Amino acid sequence: MWRDESLLRVRAGVYTVRAAWEALKPWERYLVRVHAFASARQDAVFSHESAASLLGLPVFGHPRAIHIFDGRRSRSVTYGDVTVHTSADERTNCSIAGIRVSAIEDVVIDLARVLPPAFGLAVADAAARSFGLDTPRLLDLAAAQQTTFGARRALWALSRATPLAESPAESVSRAVIEWCGFPAPALQTEHGVDGRIYRSDFCWPERKIIGEVDGWMKYSDTDAAAAAEAVRAEKRREDALRRHGWHVARWDYAGALRVEALRGALLSAGLQPVRRSEGAALVSVGRNTRSM
Repeated sequence: MWRDESLLRVRAGVYTVRAAWEALKPWERYLVRVHAFASARQDAVFSHESAASLLGLPVFGHPRAIHIFDGRRSRSVTYGDVTVHTSADERTNCSIAGIRVSAIEDVVIDLARVLPPAFGLAVADAAARSFGLDTPRLLDLAAAQQTTFGARRALWALSRATPLAESPAESVSRAVIEWCGFPAPALQTEHGVDGRIYRSDFCWPERKIIGEVDGWMKYSDTDAAAAAEAVRAEKRREDALRRHGWHVARWDYAGALRVEALRGALLSAGLQPVRRSEGAALVSVGRNTRSM
């Protein structure tokens, strides 16, 4: 049988260039799988991570399953890499470039019920930021649903959603900060220093402590000069803040997922916990069995 090794089978009858596939991030590969399924099943209504990927909401790693919704079914079912969901509640859907997805509110609530809480918070934050979803409305919708599965997990994430968190790294960091027992930070605070305005990710003004999480997306991996200038600008900004008495703690997304890097950075900056840490919640950070 003839076989072109330069191509990769994504789904029956759907192929992509292998080199291009291998260059993609895990969540980008997942989006390719979703589009491949959509091309074969044009009647599908995507839900959960599949809908999130189409809507531009955070997707963590490479989800195992394609998720679709079918309200005609009496129960949910999985076949192959496809999970078909149903619900006793009335649901609506919308269309993105001709592909049908669950209503954005349902996507956020569904994921808040099933994802690790820190990731559910990141989805809710992104929806509040990008779609202007109102937290009280989300809570009301979740409370009105008949299913009780994941209700406490969803309540935790949805009640904390804010458009001020500008990235999944910030959302996960907020969860870890809370679970480590640190006091709640102010978000996106502006600081007037040497005639310039700087904004911090997290701030404890009464303690003169700033927390910064690096997502690295701002450091270009294709333009070395731009990346070097970005690093220099960060250094100048941080030096200016320190000259005015601020203590700056820095960590990256991986440091938030590992917990100890974030906790150590804040402790070194002088921030002390005000309550006991939540060990079970901290263990859940970054453990997502729904992804490969």
